[in-house]
Amino acid sequence: QAGLPPGMAQGMSAVVFAGSAQFMITQLVAGGTPFVVIILTGFVINLRHALYSASIAPHLKPLSPLWKLLLGYLLTDEAYGMGITRYDLTDRGPFKHWFLLGAGVILWVGWQISTALGIFLGAQITDIWSLDFALPLTFIALVVPMMKDRAGLLAALAGGVVSILAFGL
Repeated sequence: QAGLPPGMAQGMSAVVFAGSAQFMITQLVAGGTPFVVIILTGFVINLRHALYSASIAPHLKPLSPLWKLLLGYLLTDEAYGMGITRYDLTDRGPFKHWFLLGAGVILWVGWQISTALGIFLGAQITDIWSLDFALPLTFIALVVPMMKDRAGLLAALAGGVVSILAFGL
């Protein structure tokens, strides 16, 4: 719907492996937004990845820079959620980075297939299906299992309240 050529849409999906950034970029391109604004907005949206990286870094400390670069590229919200939950609960071994790699690769392949399906079949989906809820639902599904204590619950509640109060902004 945004008018991106199929090759560009699939290429963006391969290079920018961050769904929220891809949705935002597509909307801004469709609106004729200047390139600099698109890049800065993408940077701000993905700042949460710095927090993910800081949180998971102690688990990946002994790895080579090449491993860290690869895992950094594959570090999405979903991969982080699965990885940190496993690392914090059970995995203390020296090969735990393979779990994060496996999760990241599976998510990346699934995302590429989903993008291709969306490019070629997306026009067949009508507005009646109302798929706008998919992105927020993904984040809810990631947060709920991580609320294990009072601090986590309060953080989730604070985030929910702020998002409701700031909705009009």
